[in-house]
Amino acid sequence: MKHSAIQRKVFVGLAALGLCIAHTSSLAEPTVFKIGGVVSLSGTYGIFGEDMRKGVEVAIEQRGGKVLGKPIQVIWEDDETKPQPAVQKTTRLISDDVQMIFGAVSSASTIAMMNITKQRKVPHLVTMSADDKITLPGGSRYTFRTSNTLGMEQRMALSFTKDKKLKRIYGVTADYQATRDSWEWYRKEAEKAGVEIVGDDFPPLGNRDFSSIVDKIARSNADGVALFMTGSDVITLTKQAGQVNLGATRAIFGPVIADESMAAAVGPTSIGVQSGVRYHFSTDNPVNKAFVQVYREKYNEFPSSAAGEAFDGMSWWLDVVDKTGSWDKEKWITAFENSVRENSVEGRKTMRACDHQAMQDGLWGVVARGKPPQPAYVMNIVKVFPPNEMFEACQR
Repeated sequence: MKHSAIQRKVFVGLAALGLCIAHTSSLAEPTVFKIGGVVSLSGTYGIFGEDMRKGVEVAIEQRGGKVLGKPIQVIWEDDETKPQPAVQKTTRLISDDVQMIFGAVSSASTIAMMNITKQRKVPHLVTMSADDKITLPGGSRYTFRTSNTLGMEQRMALSFTKDKKLKRIYGVTADYQATRDSWEWYRKEAEKAGVEIVGDDFPPLGNRDFSSIVDKIARSNADGVALFMTGSDVITLTKQAGQVNLGATRAIFGPVIADESMAAAVGPTSIGVQSGVRYHFSTDNPVNKAFVQVYREKYNEFPSSAAGEAFDGMSWWLDVVDKTGSWDKEKWITAFENSVRENSVEGRKTMRACDHQAMQDGLWGVVARGKPPQPAYVMNIVKVFPPNEMFEACQR
């Protein structure tokens, strides 16, 4: 009797488990495809988050608002350009059963988010953060970057230094790990090339007064000013540099300091500033022309680098997911790490399986006056670097 009672309990338990499995299976295909977007809508990098959101919205609208036959829903969160809120909001979004995470802007936030998405096995798409550590070989299986790395941008900055035969550089670097690492690489390589570093400063992220630094640069014998910063930091510094006409006597440049958003905020003193560019609306291919037209019709402005990268990355990701015909996230990951984007708005891109970094061209530009209907100040692309000059061979 005792043995029979145990058998009955086991049978009832297995039956219950079977019902649970059947129920779980029935929920395997959601009614909507949820995307959790964690971007900076405030803080030092708040200038980028809204444009990223616009780019994603156009990418979704261009495909009829659906993927795998289901409507797409995006839940947006502001990480305030801080890692802690980024982690908290990513965790909450994953608990809300999002199919993927998009973001962030700040590399510190993105790296913190990566730990969560890796633990929870949720795909994570990066289109802005550039820290090389995001796509280290053998890193997270779940994180992909479709935009630039700091490595490729600092190589372009070094190439500019050599091309212009600059001999004395003053560096200003935001006190932030990714930019410090980037400056350190540039400093060593520049010194190898015979360039003298005549001074460097590391103001805090979100600094509002660069006047003392600008004064030191003006009193130095530097012929070039290398800025390793972005967002509101570079806007504030460039404005204050313009007040003493610093750009008239020194080349002002950086890996990723200028685009149309920065130039509009700074005004005429931004003219002549040179920078790496992650995306540009002037790229001459049919896909980009179509995107720019739709974007302008919707928002009455040209897409910024942040908007273009967000559109491109999200379009690529959703196309790959659709082609799998599956709701299995692991299949999405495998498909994406072996994909090629022939019709990118930036030209051909190839995803590397070894580190989940997209191989792509590097763009270098200079701020100039725009011609209608362009913005008042635009980035003129003056050099294009092929992928083999931008990326080292991927070694595990």
